[in-house]
Amino acid sequence: MVSISVGAKMELARREFFDYCNLTAGDFYKRDRQFLIDLANDMQDFSYSDDDVLVINIPPRFGKSRTAGKFVEWLLGSNPKLKIMTGSYNETLSTMFSKNVRNTIQELKAQEDKVVYSDIFPHTRIKHGDGAMNLWSLEGGYNNYLATSPTGTATGFGADYIIIDDLIKNAEEAYNERILESHWEWFVNTMLSRLETGGKIIIIMTRWNSNDLAGRALSELPDLGYKMKHINMKAMENGEMLCEEILSKEEYERKTKAMGIEIAEANYNQNPIDIKGKLYTSFKTYTELPKKNFRRILNYTDTADTGSDYLCSIVAGETFDSELYALDVLYTKDSMEVTEPQTAELLVKNEVNEAYIESNNGGRGFARTVEKIMWDKYKTRKTMVKWFHQSKNKQARILSNSSFVMNHFYLPDNWKDKWPEYYKAMNSYQKEGKNKHDDAADATTGICELITENRKATISSINVW
Repeated sequence: MVSISVGAKMELARREFFDYCNLTAGDFYKRDRQFLIDLANDMQDFSYSDDDVLVINIPPRFGKSRTAGKFVEWLLGSNPKLKIMTGSYNETLSTMFSKNVRNTIQELKAQEDKVVYSDIFPHTRIKHGDGAMNLWSLEGGYNNYLATSPTGTATGFGADYIIIDDLIKNAEEAYNERILESHWEWFVNTMLSRLETGGKIIIIMTRWNSNDLAGRALSELPDLGYKMKHINMKAMENGEMLCEEILSKEEYERKTKAMGIEIAEANYNQNPIDIKGKLYTSFKTYTELPKKNFRRILNYTDTADTGSDYLCSIVAGETFDSELYALDVLYTKDSMEVTEPQTAELLVKNEVNEAYIESNNGGRGFARTVEKIMWDKYKTRKTMVKWFHQSKNKQARILSNSSFVMNHFYLPDNWKDKWPEYYKAMNSYQKEGKNKHDDAADATTGICELITENRKATISSINVW
């Protein structure tokens, strides 16, 4: 016989997600842990709202995966016909998530005074003979739950809720642009295609990289019409711990010293590694060009070394006090047959006085063709085209000129919209570690070198013809 007080708690658990967590796992979901109350309430509000995607960024050991599992239990208890798909780093983790939810629903009552799932939601039961660890159904439903991963399958399964939990394994993967891109492709091409009309997505991650799945979802999905909700919690903010009982300040400082500040910031404070380690921390911008005429209009072009590289051609005006104002940028992976006429048009349109084109990797032929197009098509030789061999170490040049770039190279205030790929490349370039593409940073450094004192040292030979 259930007491009146227990009966009231079970009724509250059916209505309120945090009360469900507190009743079934009160040792962790304590009422004095306000962050867990906030998390549960936000997740419940999301389920009722017209938001499409919820991104949750919370430190490790603070219950993000556990709460996601409890949320699935609560959702299915309220509606046994829901179809839910979860995806994790690999099949083992996603299956473990699935197994925990399934076992909670199946738990038998062994003690009279202990509340189990069937006490709260008596009509939600695993269908007999249909309870595999990674794919199971409820009575009255069909294929209610599927656990998968980027290497798994989701064929033939539609979902009302898709929950993705921590796809990145470690810091090494966080630096790997190929892996990050594969996560996004899997999400867009596989998971989104499985979402039923009106369905919802929950992405749960530690923020490793600004281009991880959470970062790209927050950045790109709103432009595709998705309504977003973001829960972002730091282990320590303004000197205060999120929950001293789970992670004390002393323990936090000890862990931070052991793992390094960049890894700790990503793990505990949702500051991606690439943001912490990026070379360019700020950029000067302008809304209007200087009123005085430019001393000269310059161009620097770094042609693509391989088919996977970018051509980066930058036009900038040099003021009489040696400041540079970016006027135009061509940043593309197109072939030379396309970029040669594009570069010629860029130089003519911006009335460039001097154009410098790296002769490394076919740049000399590129420069000759550009000059020919300018004469044949536009009947102009106003631009003096120069080719040169760049002999200095690229990484050393980029690093040593980074301060000048940040302090004397001005970009239009809407450069993110004007040149999105260039913007992304400049804002993600790392001080250390492997950069998949350095073309934007290289060309930006090059055009700044044209007006710095070490110009002659960095450009070994200039040929004018």
